[in-house]
Amino acid sequence: MPALPVRRHARLAMACTLAAFALLQPAPSRSRPVTVFAAASLGNALDEIDAEYGKRTGARAAISFASSSALARQIESGAPADIFLSADSGWMDYVEKRGLLAPGTRVNLLRNELVLIAPEKSPVSLTIGPKFPLAKALGEGRLAVGDPDHVPAGKYAKAALEYLGVWPELSGRLARAENVRAALLFVSRGEAPFGIVYRTDAAADRAVRVIGVFPPASHPPVVYPAARVAAGRSPAARNYFEFLKSRAAAALFSKHGFLAVRDAAAGPGSANSAR
Repeated sequence: MPALPVRRHARLAMACTLAAFALLQPAPSRSRPVTVFAAASLGNALDEIDAEYGKRTGARAAISFASSSALARQIESGAPADIFLSADSGWMDYVEKRGLLAPGTRVNLLRNELVLIAPEKSPVSLTIGPKFPLAKALGEGRLAVGDPDHVPAGKYAKAALEYLGVWPELSGRLARAENVRAALLFVSRGEAPFGIVYRTDAAADRAVRVIGVFPPASHPPVVYPAARVAAGRSPAARNYFEFLKSRAAAALFSKHGFLAVRDAAAGPGSANSAR
């Protein structure tokens, strides 16, 4: 009966096809890593926190660092993020107003300070205050900042310079960077004589030194809000987010120079104004 082997062959071929198709399917959601979108200034601290989380759970997150503005727009465009950590409230507001955050998860996680830096070997000394001679000290150089049109650190810098009455003479002399870490590199490499970054960025690079700290009253509080993203697909996102708020994570953030939100000083307006 020749037909029987043919049917068996057909069943075998179908089974092989189904098995091959199954191999091509995405892994079950249980294995999907947590995807974190984080402000560039969180790089060193969050890498260490992620390593600690990995030691405790055996799982690591996929972390994407960039300016808060770029990350917010990527989330708006449907990028697969589970958690968003912004360097200002304005870009978190931007995402929240579009209904893209998991309700009830937003928290103010950290704060930071804004500082003026110079290359480590620079002999220049300046006292930050109203009408201080930063433009003169620049000489032929430029002031490295995150782009004030988009980057939170640049917006804080602009607010501080306006408050101190020196923005008009400096606005046309900026080296605009795509994020605060890029601004740090301009100074670290000696490509700019001064820059404005967060204190934590300056602490992470031995090739720069802090000239001075901008008065808290000169700019909105540098607050880092965090939230889970509504469209997140990793089942582990909730646990990872809770770890970011834990005492263990707080100790590591503190190690890298970040401050507790409860100690934030009030600036002009609110952080929500930094859009």
